[in-house]
Amino acid sequence: MTYNQLLTDGADGTMQDRLCKALISVSIFILTLCHWNEASAGHLKIGLIYDTGGRGDLSFCDASYAGATKAAEQWEFDLKEITPGQSTDIERVLRQLARLEYDLIIGVGFLFQDPMNRVAPDFPEVNFAIVDEEGKAPNIASLLFKAHEGTYLVGAIAAMKTKTNRIGFVGGMNVPLLHRFEAGYRAGAHAIHPDIEVIVDYAGVTPQAFSDPARGKELAIAQYNKGVDVILAAAGATSLGILEAAKEKDKFLIWVDANGNHLAPGLVLTSMIKGVELSIYQTIQSVVEGNFSGGTQIYGLKEGGIEYIVDEDNRSLLSDDLLNRIENLKTKIIAGEIVVPSELK
Repeated sequence: MTYNQLLTDGADGTMQDRLCKALISVSIFILTLCHWNEASAGHLKIGLIYDTGGRGDLSFCDASYAGATKAAEQWEFDLKEITPGQSTDIERVLRQLARLEYDLIIGVGFLFQDPMNRVAPDFPEVNFAIVDEEGKAPNIASLLFKAHEGTYLVGAIAAMKTKTNRIGFVGGMNVPLLHRFEAGYRAGAHAIHPDIEVIVDYAGVTPQAFSDPARGKELAIAQYNKGVDVILAAAGATSLGILEAAKEKDKFLIWVDANGNHLAPGLVLTSMIKGVELSIYQTIQSVVEGNFSGGTQIYGLKEGGIEYIVDEDNRSLLSDDLLNRIENLKTKIIAGEIVVPSELK
């Protein structure tokens, strides 16, 4: 099954919802602790633990939820969603679910790497999965993505659409994971216009950088004011501020992780889907069918886990010639004729 076979719009919640959730996250965490034992007898128990931003980002966390709900439409299991109040709560949450003998515990985001590597060896009969990082224990499935292949393609789209020869990239936390997004974006843009200028900003150096729409809007407005006319928003919930800036300035942006084309039809050039939804769905499927295995699972263009989205909300923005050129690049990446850099030079 590929992403397109599992396609959803990925939108769940509003910016206001997300901000409210952030304000009461500790309360939600406490209430969650009180109700963990309510799973129906005999059902599989699956825990989906978000990073500190939680659902409502219209991106990464919402894509995870979409994969879980798609699985729930196919198989019967009890799903427990948890958003820790802060990153220091992650290990405590993992251990609590493991002690309650959950059948699968999924950590959504690279922040889960160290705590999951500490917890999983203590519970060898429990299945764990982590998105965007590698686990060391044999009972951890590591769900990794060649996001740089996707950002290469949307970087090429940005280069073909810019009228100023100046495009932007706004990332969340300044970490190697986001550097891979940036590396692909730069390479794709330069493949079309070698002299194109790519302006880059990151929202911060802590996990809060993924949950700061005000900062995202500030950075995006500054880039648009410098002549940028397309921005790739790779910042989790912080991207909601970038979206506001694009609307205010009437400029283009590119969404990531979930399909955001509908968020601002006519302004969202495309969405680069990193197959979090697909990977969550398939991992749950493996547990339901009794064939879960730990180790690394990589999703790229070839595996159907990375894609750029063309639909009724953005089709008028992308000419046939542009799409033909992008499909040609995509074919060459899948065939190995183009090797997309995953690191910044």
